[in-house]
Amino acid sequence: MIYRAVLVCDGVPKDAGSEDAIDIAKEFAERRKWHANITCAWDGSRLTLAAENDHDPKELALLDEFSDCLSAYMAGRFDADLKVKSIDEVSDHV
Repeated sequence: MIYRAVLVCDGVPKDAGSEDAIDIAKEFAERRKWHANITCAWDGSRLTLAAENDHDPKELALLDEFSDCLSAYMAGRFDADLKVKSIDEVSDHV
């Protein structure tokens, strides 16, 4: 089964969100290839990461990896509030 998760992060400084969304999407696409169909977007107040995988039905690993990326790219510049917004079963094939 393939799972599609949407995670959100509040508390990102407004001057950093746009660039961080690009950096995090690139990080997942280039170095965390066990996730597919990655998007990371900044809406002016929060980062939203969406990804698919076949091994993490509760998306705890994805949440941990998103947290790691935020810690690396933000380097202590904010107090994150990470949440799983949704998890859906999407298909049997990536």
